Order: sequence, then C-alpha cells, then structure tokens
Amino acid sequence: MKRHRFDLYSFLAGGLFTVIAVVYLVGSLNGFSVNGRIIMPITLIVLGAAGLAGAVAAMTRRGRGPDA
Repeated sequence: MKRHRFDLYSFLAGGLFTVIAVVYLVGSLNGFSVNGRIIMPITLIVLGAAGLAGAVAAMTRRGRGPDA
C-alpha cells in the first residue's frame, strides 16, 4: 500500500462525526434527548473553521501570505 500524507481535515471530520454518533448512542441508551438543533450547527461551524484553518495553513506553507 502506498503511503500518503496525513490529512488533518479528514481526521477532524471523522473524529467529529464519531463523537456525535457516540453522543447520540449514549443519549438513547440512557433515555436522554440530544437536541439536534444545537448539534448540527455546531458541527458545521467546527468543520468550516477547520477547513478555513487548513486553507490558511496551506497558503502559509507555500510561502504566500493572505494578501497574495
């Protein structure tokens, strides 16, 4: 198998969705209600912030600043 570079964005997205699944699973087993009106926007905000941070980090690694 060919070795590839570590993709932090994919790692964070997978970890975030795993945490959400565990929260829903634990909530259903204990009889608690998980409010999806709060979980889903937080998920999208975290993924958007991670994508933005990844884009800025990629530009910085290439030697270009944000004003280039």
